[in-house]
Amino acid sequence: MQISENAVVSIHYTLTNNAGQTIDSSVERGEPLAYLHGAGNIIPGLEKALLGKQAGDKLDVTVTPEEGYGERHEQLIQQVPKTAFEGNEDNLQPGMQFQAQTEAGPRIFTITAVEGDEVTVDGNHPLAGETLNFAVEITEVREASAEEKEHGHVHGPGGHDH
Repeated sequence: MQISENAVVSIHYTLTNNAGQTIDSSVERGEPLAYLHGAGNIIPGLEKALLGKQAGDKLDVTVTPEEGYGERHEQLIQQVPKTAFEGNEDNLQPGMQFQAQTEAGPRIFTITAVEGDEVTVDGNHPLAGETLNFAVEITEVREASAEEKEHGHVHGPGGHDH
C-alpha cells in the first residue's frame, strides 16, 4: 500500500542538523513513529516527501525551515519581570518551558536567561530556522480506522491509547 491521505504510517527516522548532530532518533528509542498521513501530525516537508512511498522504502529528506518549524522571529523573544512567574520566581532556570496565552493562541515559551529580576523568554520552536535532515525507513503502511480518521491521530502501538 502506498502512503496517501488517511494512511497510518510507521517510520524509523534519524533527524540531524546541518552540522551532522543527531537531534532525535526513533531508532535509538527502538520504536517507530506512527502518524496519520494528511492530519498534520508531522511537519509538512517530511509529510510531502513520504507521499506515494511504501513499506520498505528508505529515503533521505531535507526540510527547509519554511516546510519545518518556520523561520525564527525575534519579536517572539521577550524580557519579562520575574514577578510574572508568581510563586516560582526563585526556581527559574534556562531551559525551562511553559505555556502562555498569546494573541495567536497558546504558545510554548522557553526560558533562555535569568538575570537579576529579568527573565528572557523565547516563543520560537527550538528548531525554528533550522534545516532538518531526516534519514527515514518506512516500516508499515495501513488504512486508518474510522475512529483514527475521526480523531485525527493513530491509536494503538506507536500511537495514542485512549
